[in-house]
Amino acid sequence: MKRNVFLAVVLGLMGTSAPAQDQLGVGLILGEPTGLSVKYWLDDEHALDGAAAWSFWDDDGFQLHADYLWHNYELLDLGETEGRVPVYYGLGARLKFEDDEDRGRGDDDDTVFGIRVPLGITYRFDSRPLDLFAEVVPIVDLAPDVELNVNLAVGIRFYLP
Repeated sequence: MKRNVFLAVVLGLMGTSAPAQDQLGVGLILGEPTGLSVKYWLDDEHALDGAAAWSFWDDDGFQLHADYLWHNYELLDLGETEGRVPVYYGLGARLKFEDDEDRGRGDDDDTVFGIRVPLGITYRFDSRPLDLFAEVVPIVDLAPDVELNVNLAVGIRFYLP
């Protein structure tokens, strides 16, 4: 009985703190990396995004990244469209768990940490809970070695009601 009451309270609290419609998007990112993408809109111009994805470039590996994004709706004017087209830029971080067998360092795997600077464009549909995006992301890996990298990807997200 106590367990059921506890679960009811927790579920109730989760429901009251749930984001408003069109704030949380879940979808796919394709390219470098390829996997699952999420985006949470804080307001109309600011968002958090992230991904859990496979990286196939350089050393294969699993990548987690998160970014804080600023959106500018005034840079592009596509005229009469069904949606809005903000250009975005941001700052974030990534962890890449790579397989370094190809580097001749033995069988050890490396964890790479880097700073991301995403630059992209999003098409936000007005009549559908979808967005499409394309981005180029320069990355400065700081550990275990300092290296410059880049991610290039496109994607689609469905926004939860």
